[in-house]
Amino acid sequence: MIASRLPPAAAWRHLAAMPVPFPRRALLAAALPLPALAQTAGLGPVLDSAASLPTLRTLIVARDGAPVAERVFRGPGLDRPANIKSASKTVLATLVGIAVAKGVLRDLDLPIGPILGRSIPSEADPRVRDITIRDLLSMRAGLERTSGSNYGRWVSSRDWLRFALTRPMEAEPGGPMIYSTGTSHILGAVLARASGNTLHALARDWLGGPLDIAIPDWTRAPEGLHFGGNEMALNPRALLAFAECWRNDGRHAGRQVVPPDFRQAAWTPQARSAWSGQMYGLGWWIGHARGQAVYFAWGYGGQMAYVIPGLALSVVMTSDPDVPRANGQVHTLHALLVDGILPAFAPPA
Repeated sequence: MIASRLPPAAAWRHLAAMPVPFPRRALLAAALPLPALAQTAGLGPVLDSAASLPTLRTLIVARDGAPVAERVFRGPGLDRPANIKSASKTVLATLVGIAVAKGVLRDLDLPIGPILGRSIPSEADPRVRDITIRDLLSMRAGLERTSGSNYGRWVSSRDWLRFALTRPMEAEPGGPMIYSTGTSHILGAVLARASGNTLHALARDWLGGPLDIAIPDWTRAPEGLHFGGNEMALNPRALLAFAECWRNDGRHAGRQVVPPDFRQAAWTPQARSAWSGQMYGLGWWIGHARGQAVYFAWGYGGQMAYVIPGLALSVVMTSDPDVPRANGQVHTLHALLVDGILPAFAPPA
C-alpha cells in the first residue's frame, strides 16, 4: 500500500474538505444518525440512512472485489451509464499513465509544446509551451482556471482548447495547484494528438476491453475533441471495476492494466488545493480517515469512487448530476464513508 503523506491530525479535515467551508458540527447534523452508524457491525443501518439522502442514486461497497452491498435508491440502475462528471479526470489520468507505458508518451515530464505545435495560439503566453504532462495531471499548469465562475464562458466559446491555452498565467508551470477542467481538456488534447486517436477509442481499447466494461461515447468540444475531464458515462458496476483495478495494484483478471509506477505516482500527493485544503496526486484526491489512506475520484453532485487499500475496500456512489451546487453535498458522502461504512470493516482503535 502507498501510504498517504497527510499527518494523522489532518485526517478528517482533508478527507471531508469542501471548496465551501462547512463546519463539522453542521456536517454531522446534516448527514445521518452517525453515532448509531459508528457502532453498527453491519451495513444495514448504513444503507437505510443512505436511502434518506435525496440526491444519492446508487451505492456499492466491495471488499476484496466482491460486492457486500449494492443498492439503487433512485434513478438509473447499476447497469445504466451515469454521468461521472469530474471523476472523468481520474479516468483520463489513467489513460495518460497507460500511454507512457505503451511509449505513446515518452514520460510525464515531457513539455506540451512539441506535441501540440501550431495548436498553441500565437497569443498564448510563451510559458504555455513549457507546461509538462505532469503539470497538467497535478493541476499545476499555472493557467487561470476555467472551472467555477469561469466555466460558462469557457464552454460557450467556439474552441475550448484555444480558450484554455490562452488563459493568463497566474503562476509558473509546476507551481501551486489551480483546479481547472480546461487544464484537463488540454491534457486530453495532448493525448489525442500524441496517439493519433480519439479519447473514446483509447478509453475503449485501453480500459474498456481489459476491464470488460462498456465506455459509451461522450461529449465533444466544438473543435471536435472529446471533452477532456468531464461528461464521461460509466455505469456504477463499471466504475467499481475501475476502482478495483487501482486497488488491486493496477491489475484485473491477472492482467496488468495500470502501470505500477504510475499508480504509485498518482497516489503520491503532488499539490494541495488552496480552495479546499484537499491533497491531490495525479488525477486522484488523497485523504486519510480512521487510520487508513483513502484515494478517491470526485465528480460534481456526488459521483464518487473511493479506494481504501488497507481494508481491501472499494466504494462507489453515484448521485443526481444536475442538482444545483449546495454546501455540504460531498461532506455528507464523506461522512457516509468515514462514519458509516469504514467502522463496519476497520479494526477497533
